[in-house]
Amino acid sequence: MAGRFVSIWFPHLATDWFALRRPELQDQPFVLSAPVHGRLIITACSPQAQAFGIGAGMAVADARALETRLHVLNDQPQLVPQLLKRIGERAIRYTPVVSIDLPDGILLDVSGCSHLWGGDLPYLQAMAVSLRKNGYAAHLAMADSIGTAWAVARFRTGVTVIEPNGQKDALLSLPPEALRVGGDTVERLCKLGLTRIADLVNLPRPSLRRRFGPELLLRLDQALGHTTESFVPIVPIEPYQERLPALEPISTRTGIEIALERLLEMLCARLHREQMGLRTARFTCYRVDGKAMQISIETNRPSSHARHLFKLFEMKLATIEPGLGIELFLIEAARVEDHGPGQEKLWETQGGLEDVRLSELIDRIAGRFGAACLRRDLPAEHYWPERATKPSASLTEKPATGWPTDKPRPLHLLERPEPIQVTAPIPDYPPMLFRHKGALHKIKKADGPERIEAEWWLETGEHRDYYAVEDEEGARYWLFRLGHYDAEKPPAWFLHGYFA
Repeated sequence: MAGRFVSIWFPHLATDWFALRRPELQDQPFVLSAPVHGRLIITACSPQAQAFGIGAGMAVADARALETRLHVLNDQPQLVPQLLKRIGERAIRYTPVVSIDLPDGILLDVSGCSHLWGGDLPYLQAMAVSLRKNGYAAHLAMADSIGTAWAVARFRTGVTVIEPNGQKDALLSLPPEALRVGGDTVERLCKLGLTRIADLVNLPRPSLRRRFGPELLLRLDQALGHTTESFVPIVPIEPYQERLPALEPISTRTGIEIALERLLEMLCARLHREQMGLRTARFTCYRVDGKAMQISIETNRPSSHARHLFKLFEMKLATIEPGLGIELFLIEAARVEDHGPGQEKLWETQGGLEDVRLSELIDRIAGRFGAACLRRDLPAEHYWPERATKPSASLTEKPATGWPTDKPRPLHLLERPEPIQVTAPIPDYPPMLFRHKGALHKIKKADGPERIEAEWWLETGEHRDYYAVEDEEGARYWLFRLGHYDAEKPPAWFLHGYFA
């Protein structure tokens, strides 16, 4: 299917912005200027100033001679690119593919989008009304090629829709500069009497190439749709994305929930067809005032279960402030993974880490209390206890090695060993009592020592002699003595963990 493109041209973008912030200028002739080689040169002018024959590139002194009431303001060099980027980001509500078209426009790939607004013309009119409400004059055109849309937007006024395959007829009456070629080429064409594109299309192509170079033919082919043309979107497009525009602004919680359910149904249906599941997703609501409200979720394993994903989003819907209303809803699966249908096993009961119900429960707990409240550790190939475990990225991640079975390990390992005061026979007997944070623990049972050497290939240090001990109250601890026993220097003891 052929693409459809929209070009939006802002003839007075910079001066419109100044007039919005200084209402007293709206009906006055004014220009923006910048110093060039010691002279003030006009960089942009308002429609009222243009009515007096004033234009960009003219010296301010000459412009004042034409209109003595002219207001002159200092230009801001980066203003126009910033405004185009801001307007382009707002235009994402109409299509996900928006690009800046310097120096005075934006381009949109609207293939397959206009039917959501009731057709091409209502679609363009909705954009024009939104821009006009925000104070910007703009000319819009839609065509099958970027070149034709660009030309029509700048050489016709208002809103124009070129019917599919009608780009040639739309171009014939336009001047050569509508092809986006350089000024030198336009000047040479005019000297030869080629003042319309209709004068070019039937000329022999080798002659045009010899006289004007390859650029003219390339631009002509791009405008006619014979050569494809691409551009870089402002925001990279997520491969899994669904959009839902609102016919009327939505401002109720119920309306937001209905929109979210529909988007999730569409997204999950596609994920299911392609045997994919999402791990992270974003739900964005574009308000009529230009602000965007966004919430996101994460899952422990790939999921295409729309009802489960809705419950995760539902916990955060209260943070969305609809303001005067939401006009576009967008959902994106920022991270997806393979998620084929699971194979059922006969004679085996459900349960364990592979149970989908467990992962969905973990998702809901993490969504309500935060991901930090849950943790799954896997064994790591290290001797040093602090490095012997690593956090798991998901429930389905498999360990690279097994848990040690020859010696017990505490269920709760402290992030850093805490110093304790110990009374112990010498040289290698377990301690008889120890004091930790002011509390005295008399040891009833003990097992050890287990010597663990420092990992010399990672760092230097003394070995540790570990003991598993139990006090009179039945609490069990994991203690260690650092280094060899030295009669002249009392050894340092530490508490490193708690057994169940």
